[in-house]
Amino acid sequence: MKRKIVLKIGLTFFAFLVIISSCRRINEATELGDDLIPPIDNITTFDTSLTVLAFNDTFSLAMDSQRLRRNEVHFLGRINSDPFFGGTDARLFLQLKPLQANPTWVYPFARRDSTRLDSVVLVLSFVENYGDTNVTQTVNVYEMGQGNVFRADSTYLIRTNDFVYFNQLGSRTFAPAILDDSIKAFRDTSRNQLRIPLDTNFGRRLMNYDTTNAYRNDSAFNTYFKGFALQSMSSGQAIMGFSLISGATRLAFYYKIPKPGGGDSTVVTYFAFTGTSASANLIRRNYSGTPLAAAVGGSLPDPFIFIQNSPGSFATLKIPGLATLSNRLVHRAELIVEQVYHPLDTFFRPPDFLYVDVFDTTIDKYRSVPFDLSSDITGSLNFASFGIAPRRAVDQFGNPIRIWRFNLSRYVQHILTGTQSSYDLRLWAPFDVTNPFGVTSLPMRINPTIAKGRVRLAGNTGPTDTNPQRIRLRIVYSRL
Repeated sequence: MKRKIVLKIGLTFFAFLVIISSCRRINEATELGDDLIPPIDNITTFDTSLTVLAFNDTFSLAMDSQRLRRNEVHFLGRINSDPFFGGTDARLFLQLKPLQANPTWVYPFARRDSTRLDSVVLVLSFVENYGDTNVTQTVNVYEMGQGNVFRADSTYLIRTNDFVYFNQLGSRTFAPAILDDSIKAFRDTSRNQLRIPLDTNFGRRLMNYDTTNAYRNDSAFNTYFKGFALQSMSSGQAIMGFSLISGATRLAFYYKIPKPGGGDSTVVTYFAFTGTSASANLIRRNYSGTPLAAAVGGSLPDPFIFIQNSPGSFATLKIPGLATLSNRLVHRAELIVEQVYHPLDTFFRPPDFLYVDVFDTTIDKYRSVPFDLSSDITGSLNFASFGIAPRRAVDQFGNPIRIWRFNLSRYVQHILTGTQSSYDLRLWAPFDVTNPFGVTSLPMRINPTIAKGRVRLAGNTGPTDTNPQRIRLRIVYSRL
């Protein structure tokens, strides 16, 4: 993320203007939520706003090593035309196996002779939708090739994989909005399911195996059937989240066997997501032709900030006036970030949480904001007071928006007293942060899932920017 020399010259100019503007007494309404902060009276207590310059960027493959564990929500579906963030293609890979007691397996079906298969259905336990759920899309189910390395004891990158799949097993066209409807099937009446009928020839193939081949043990089963690959193939405007570890995620075989006295008995056998089942999620973003793509790489600060959940985008924030601001007693310093409303925000909701960290030049890596993000004696982090959760508000036109107020008070105070360097900040919406404190490999969860959530925020073009929603650093202080 190297910037041109023009940027350095511009920042120097911005810093000069910001220092001048910081001397003004500003009466912006206080929404700090801290009773210990004295009221702004312009006599003993003041406030000022420093210009924050934002530069959009996207994560490269080298920068993004996010992996997904088997117990997390996995997404499937397609978003073709988000006006700001383009397209999303979410593909799901999983293994479903007989419930067996290793190492000795048994034939999983009621009996093999005289059995008549009615249907075989892939069932996924639905958790949530994201996007316009009334637009239909077609989900195809494929068989994964035997050459894939697909293991239950491994986790896989969400941005890329080399899985090969073939042999379409089934398909369903539907609107994601129906997934929370009630489902009635043989011995299965419930809600929140995606049910995809599969080719009965595939079902018969699995039923024709026995304990001399596929059902000998887990390793043998993997050599006969590697797993499923699911992909949305048509136009769509939503991605769907599923739980693989739920008992409702399974492969259902519905078949009949003869009764001793005549007639047939209907039987269902389930394959489940077991402890030896592998899973992976592939999330591909396509920013071509979007405002986000156009904003990446510029030398001038951006008027809008585009933040998308993992795998997604981020913004580098520079506060040129902070390093040269005179010392004072800081009561509160908060980075204020406001959503810019668009009607499609109803479908494409913001991430649950945004996060700010710094690029620490002394260790050449990102780390948590010094002094302001910390843990208590129980190890719990102060996310609430740090400000990762938004507040609901309305803009000047009465539209619903969200505002984030990040508490950087201690960090700013140490900069002003000369005990802390002023670093560039990074604003983003991560799923996990791996090294939040720079030296330890402590994983830290920010957002509850991958993939869902994006927001367009107000940037700042410089000290002369008059947009009331512009990103800014507000400092409430007293003179020393």
